[in-house]
Amino acid sequence: AYAGAGTSARLAVQDGTELTPTYGWPRERLVFLVAGGSEALSHAIEGAEDDAGAGAAAADAEALGSADVLVGVSASGRTPYTVGAVERARRSGALTVGIANNAGTPLIAAAEHPVLIDTGAESIAGSTRMKAGTAQKAALTLFSTLVMIRLGRVYDGLMVDMVANNAKLRARALAMLSEIAGADGASAQAALDAAGGHVKLAVLISRGLGPEAAQALLDEHGGDLRHALAALGK
Repeated sequence: AYAGAGTSARLAVQDGTELTPTYGWPRERLVFLVAGGSEALSHAIEGAEDDAGAGAAAADAEALGSADVLVGVSASGRTPYTVGAVERARRSGALTVGIANNAGTPLIAAAEHPVLIDTGAESIAGSTRMKAGTAQKAALTLFSTLVMIRLGRVYDGLMVDMVANNAKLRARALAMLSEIAGADGASAQAALDAAGGHVKLAVLISRGLGPEAAQALLDEHGGDLRHALAALGK
């Protein structure tokens, strides 16, 4: 889950939205707590960021708890909505991360894992979409990428958890099958079809497993293709 207001919220939504098509992250495990709601992503909703209670209520509405992670983003580190969401989520047992561009601020204090990006004053005072926003985007990209790598959703720099559901992605999936499993042409296409477009399954199918056995092996190894291939001995 991500929480933020204004520019910070828009950057958080941009980062989170990419997790499903790139890494196959379940959509039901992705939520955005945005001050002012979805309308605020394209229009400024004045005053929405000042409501700490709304942030806390948003965290409650999503029932964030011990199985969840909330990343709060605020350039100032003082945005009441974001701080309220992080404080409530942390009290409810969620792991909380706070990304801020100012030290000694409430978000840094509220989050279990504070991340300070001290970018200093903007060349246009208060325009946090500039230095602060650029740094936030880099931090969010680094964080989400490393999380997905550690979860086994990347194999040798390849997005093996994507689902090939359009022509571009099918071509990319076939290229991955060729690189990882040495399969190409009709055999690669057959494996991808049998796997329903799921690259990890297709790799294991191309190594001689049936779809059910391939899924069972992946499940046994927590979805980690590297470990599954090692267990297969190939």
